[in-house]
Amino acid sequence: MDIVVYSTHTCPICVKTKELLNKWNLPFEQKMIDDNRENMVEFSRVTDGARMVPQLIIDGKHIGGFSDLTELHMDGFFD
Repeated sequence: MDIVVYSTHTCPICVKTKELLNKWNLPFEQKMIDDNRENMVEFSRVTDGARMVPQLIIDGKHIGGFSDLTELHMDGFFD
């Protein structure tokens, strides 16, 4: 499973999201958008213009943010 987390350095929910992924032993790639223009452009493209972080891409599909991640986990998506 390929997971990408778009985040910023000052976002507490981003930290929580990455902590959960680590707790669930789900490896992910972190892409910071606040100090990398290329990541910001990519973020805007792959999330269809999302304005909030974190945003997650799983296997190339935009799934949303923190609450969407926890819903997927509760539904057994990662089992």
